[in-house]
Amino acid sequence: MRIVLAFLQASAAWLFLSLSSPVHGYPEKPVMMVAPFPAGGSVDLVARAVAQQMSEIWKQSVIVANRPGAGGNIGAEAVARAAPDGYTLLMGTTALSSSPALYARLGYDVTRDLAPVSLVVRMPNALVVHPSLPARSVKELVALAKARPGALDSASAGVGSSNHLALVLFNTLAGVNIMHIPYKGAAPAVSDVIGGHVAMTFVPIAAAVPPVKAGKLRPLGITGASRSAALPEVPTIREAGVQGYEATSWNALLAPSATSREIVLRVHAALAESLRAQRVRQALVSVGAEPVGNAPEEFSRFLRDEIAKWGKMVRAANIQPQ
Repeated sequence: MRIVLAFLQASAAWLFLSLSSPVHGYPEKPVMMVAPFPAGGSVDLVARAVAQQMSEIWKQSVIVANRPGAGGNIGAEAVARAAPDGYTLLMGTTALSSSPALYARLGYDVTRDLAPVSLVVRMPNALVVHPSLPARSVKELVALAKARPGALDSASAGVGSSNHLALVLFNTLAGVNIMHIPYKGAAPAVSDVIGGHVAMTFVPIAAAVPPVKAGKLRPLGITGASRSAALPEVPTIREAGVQGYEATSWNALLAPSATSREIVLRVHAALAESLRAQRVRQALVSVGAEPVGNAPEEFSRFLRDEIAKWGKMVRAANIQPQ
């Protein structure tokens, strides 16, 4: 009888702790998803697509908060320093892989202070130019850049962003010197190319498709290994003559590092379910994004490999923060 009573008491205690645990009812209030670049860009688009679906799955609001600045590091640091309770998440970008090598005094450690949840999408950039630029192909752009060394410029979402790294790789492999103009996100960078203030940019396809279809930008090449379904008539940069060229950007979901594994797995499950939703997949694929949704451990390995890869390029090119 005593054994039965002890068992019942232990079971009651376990049930009480389970029900009183913050994990049990998670999420019990709105969740904030930080997009570290301005509204209107590709990061914002991806974040809002999955946040809307996650809200429906959880029956709880997932609010996208844009925190741009310092190449995505202001938003990333805010999440790294947030309470590890699952109510503050980060829609990270390729900049997470270049920042450790780029910034000597980064306010957070990517691998120590952030918990990987999942790779959300892979997305090549599109090389686009203002329609007035006398270049209708990658070969013509290279010839123009060689004829006018240092005269052409390219906008990016910030130092160390995927579009900046895409430019560095292009300059290196094509043997040209196109100047870099950093902005606080892809949206203002694209806006200034549309306005004719900057000659070109390497922009995530999600942000490139609308102005390209409206005739406000001319696409010359895709940075990935294959053509994009969103712009099927545009060749890859490698296909267009720059041998060895390939650069793909990505977005991923992360949480503060001390977030419990139970919460990380709940966030991962909701994200994975969101990426399986037909309307979300259509929204992402239509703008050239490839939905992923891999496991936290797999994304963790991917992130470490990306940090090593792009860190090597940052150091070789001697890129400095501005």
